[in-house]
Amino acid sequence: MQKNIKFNLALLLAITLPAATEAQFTYTTNNGAITITEYTGPGGAVIIPSEIDALPVITIGGYFDNGFFFGAFYGCTGLASVTIPNSVTSIGDWAFYGCTGLASVTIPNSVTSIGEWAFQWCTSLISVTIPDSVTRIGEGVFADCTSLTAITVDGLNPFYSSMDGILFNKDQTTLIQCPGIKAGAYTIPNSVTSIGDWAFDYCSSLASVTIPGSVTSIGGWAFQRCTNLASVTIPNSVTSIEMGAFCACTSLTNITIPNSVTIIKYAVFAGCGLASVTIPNSVTSIEEDAFYGCMGLTNITIPNSVTNIGGWAFYGCMGLTELYFNGNAPSLGLATFSGDTNATVYYLPGTTGWGPTFGGLPTVLWNAQAQPGSFGVQTNQFGFTITGTSNLVVVVEASTNLANPAWSPLATETLTGDSFYFSDPQWTNYPARFYRLRWP
Repeated sequence: MQKNIKFNLALLLAITLPAATEAQFTYTTNNGAITITEYTGPGGAVIIPSEIDALPVITIGGYFDNGFFFGAFYGCTGLASVTIPNSVTSIGDWAFYGCTGLASVTIPNSVTSIGEWAFQWCTSLISVTIPDSVTRIGEGVFADCTSLTAITVDGLNPFYSSMDGILFNKDQTTLIQCPGIKAGAYTIPNSVTSIGDWAFDYCSSLASVTIPGSVTSIGGWAFQRCTNLASVTIPNSVTSIEMGAFCACTSLTNITIPNSVTIIKYAVFAGCGLASVTIPNSVTSIEEDAFYGCMGLTNITIPNSVTNIGGWAFYGCMGLTELYFNGNAPSLGLATFSGDTNATVYYLPGTTGWGPTFGGLPTVLWNAQAQPGSFGVQTNQFGFTITGTSNLVVVVEASTNLANPAWSPLATETLTGDSFYFSDPQWTNYPARFYRLRWP
């Protein structure tokens, strides 16, 4: 009978399989123990044997095929439940990735390590319990498990803990994984200093998150595809927002980046529903794809601290009409503004590096000013003339108190020539009225 055996990189040794398991499991041996590398059965309820040919099964591993690694049950969509024997000490990387029909799994108390992405995309998985034996949980183990209601950790586990069904490290300084079914508003505990990579990935019913001032870092892809997330405030304690952290948060319409952040990382807000974003003067670099596909973004101000904007950073921001630069022209990557067909770049007098176009967009010198000799009353309204380069967008704002100003917009005008006359019909209603010009 031909043997159903695949070899991984561990040890090229042929094993005679028992007839009952030969058609279902592919495995290798190493130091007298079995690693299951692939399951080839029909699915349903699967029991992993504790022994094969009197050798203990200790690892649920995987195999390489054309340079790619696959977990033992990778993509077994028909797998409904699995029983792991007490002989198993390690669940390898990608072991059950994409087992979309897997509704339940019991991890025995013999397991000490759960590899990266081990249960990612198990969209039917409802709950899971981590025994006290587990000392290592890899990255993204339960990411994209959209039906997961709770991750429970045995109270005796010395390395991990859970609260409200959410997975933390033992002292709850790192939030590792929120179950995908989490909905509504969530307040992160004050003990947390780090939000882990993929922590809230695909929590599509999560509406708002309160991040406490204890948090200093937000991990990569932490809130990716939280499509219902409409509100999040990032405190000034956060110094690092890693790549893709808010990618594809389509309901997130505005964000204020704290002034403790120096780099806006790769794809961090790509595909968001942003209509406005505040970039602080602490930021020196905007990396590739940072705002890729933010089609609701209409204008943005780039502070003078920014010296570099990466490729595709604003690619496909088709609603973008104005980009205002407070400093010299930064270096640009490839196709930074590609697809932004309605956008204009505005720059200030005295800054350098500008030409008639910048990154393929037309440029306009933002030199609006109120002409001193034009102040006066015409047709019972106080007003003045504003001059500047043609096509400038100018906002006139007013306040009644310069000590504690609260500026209110009065008019937004586009200079069709090189000037326009502004008049204030409400000027007589105030004992004092101060005006300023700014961009939108």
